[in-house]
Amino acid sequence: MKAELRWFWARLTANYWFFPSLFAIGAAFLAFVCVWVDRSGLVDGLTDASWLVAARPESASNMLQVIAGSMIGVASTVFSITIAAVAYASGTYGPRLLTNFMEDKGNQLSLATFIGTFVYALSVLHTVRGEDETPALNAAGDALPGFVPQLSLLVAYALMALSVGVLVYFLNHVPSAIRINKVLHDIGRRLLKIVRDDFPEDASAEQSRKRPSGEPLLAQRTGYIQLIDFEEMLGVMHEAKGSFVLSVRTGDFVHPGMALGEICGAEASDDLAEKLHAAFTFGFARSPEQDPQFLIDELVEIGLRALSPGINDPFTAITAVHWLGAATAELGARNLDKILHDDDEGSDCAVYPLPDDFGHYVKRGFGAISSAVATSPIATEVMFDTLRHAADAIDSPARRALLARQGSRLHDQARECLRGPDLAEVEIRYTAFARSFND
Repeated sequence: MKAELRWFWARLTANYWFFPSLFAIGAAFLAFVCVWVDRSGLVDGLTDASWLVAARPESASNMLQVIAGSMIGVASTVFSITIAAVAYASGTYGPRLLTNFMEDKGNQLSLATFIGTFVYALSVLHTVRGEDETPALNAAGDALPGFVPQLSLLVAYALMALSVGVLVYFLNHVPSAIRINKVLHDIGRRLLKIVRDDFPEDASAEQSRKRPSGEPLLAQRTGYIQLIDFEEMLGVMHEAKGSFVLSVRTGDFVHPGMALGEICGAEASDDLAEKLHAAFTFGFARSPEQDPQFLIDELVEIGLRALSPGINDPFTAITAVHWLGAATAELGARNLDKILHDDDEGSDCAVYPLPDDFGHYVKRGFGAISSAVATSPIATEVMFDTLRHAADAIDSPARRALLARQGSRLHDQARECLRGPDLAEVEIRYTAFARSFND
């Protein structure tokens, strides 16, 4: 249940309706409170203040109408610009990047601010009455005279000023957000954060550990694993006094009959299986939550598109390679074989995630993009440097050897794609690359 709630909250805040709805409700409540304060007489002194020119009913009504009308117009324009930017970015950089733009809090909060201001102005507008209008009756049946909510109008001015500032911010934010360097920066930073959060121990703590075997837990649903609640899973196995060995990881596609893992040292009952199933969240697509491979694939996709003959933009591919290098260096310096143990002394309860292999990440990143990189002399030279710099940050000889082999593979691919002076330059760079691994 905890995994479902966490996933529900992550998806709830990754769309364009949640914050606008929340701000609209909050604005309506704020209008109610401000009008109540105006009616209570607590702010009667505002009409006598020398710094404030008290508004008359007609001017107050006109101002609130202008604010409400302009805000809904701006909100419509902002939404149109946002959808156009999202369509451009997903079409240019790849459809999987649509999630990144849907989660952009700048776009969400900008739209929410304009809608909230519209709802507030509209809610206050209906309370303004001129002295010559037909009197309204209060709850006691007494006639209410003309009314101008001075505090509420002052708050409306403040929200209008805030909305103008947000509009200026939004007009700068949208073109900035779809710049390819900014897109790659956001993906790369998020990837590094996930790697550090998922693998907190350094590589020196990694050791070969035997994984027990037991009764398989079969999947009951079809879809991608979007989240695994390891803490809840460990609590379930603590109650059952056993261990659970996972056969899948976040991002894998499963279907009924496929093993999710094995229950070891505990009786595999229907109740235990139901609790373990509840620790998995499934969906129709992969998600970056707990899945560094998804973000690596996004970097690779951008690089491949940039190096396609129709686009031919090696400098975008170089930026993608740089971020892949940073992620590879971070992965190579960390313990990828984590095990979650019970805190109780003497307890053998544990959860064994499916081990993440460093070679798999290298192949998924550099291995997937190298064939396209090999068609560009400058991208090839930069990738040699990136592999070397990543290796410099890694102490494990085995992991460094994987990067050396990846460089050798790139060299072989470049020989097939390049000719003449371009190939000669690549040969020189590869010679320096190979020598750095032999020193």
